[in-house]
Amino acid sequence: MNLKQIAKDTAKTLQSYLTYQALRTVLAQLGETNPPLELWLHNFSSGKIQNGESYIEQLLREKPDLALRIMTVREHIAEEIIEFLPEMVRTGIQQANMEQRRQHLERITRLDTSNPSLQPEQQATSDPNLDNLSS
Repeated sequence: MNLKQIAKDTAKTLQSYLTYQALRTVLAQLGETNPPLELWLHNFSSGKIQNGESYIEQLLREKPDLALRIMTVREHIAEEIIEFLPEMVRTGIQQANMEQRRQHLERITRLDTSNPSLQPEQQATSDPNLDNLSS
């Protein structure tokens, strides 16, 4: 397991996601101030946003002012969330793992209610040794 590579891949994925969030923010702003430009940006962005850096490069060639705006918004979002992100990710993973383990444990320990011979109540009442103890 190469932790450094995992960290790089995670950072790249996060950068692309923040680019997507910045795009959504800019689209919302343009929807209020310049609907034709919003439509253009929406159409331009369709299918290109998976790789944030490649998307920014393409947008810089087409409309540098929009690319710079998205980069500025992306940087602002990153600055606002960076303080909370590590703890939120750690806590989220821990809680999700605990919930998955709980659900798994419930599944593997669930008795088969369609087979009455496996139910403990019926086994106890039909046990001859227990019948002798009660009399």
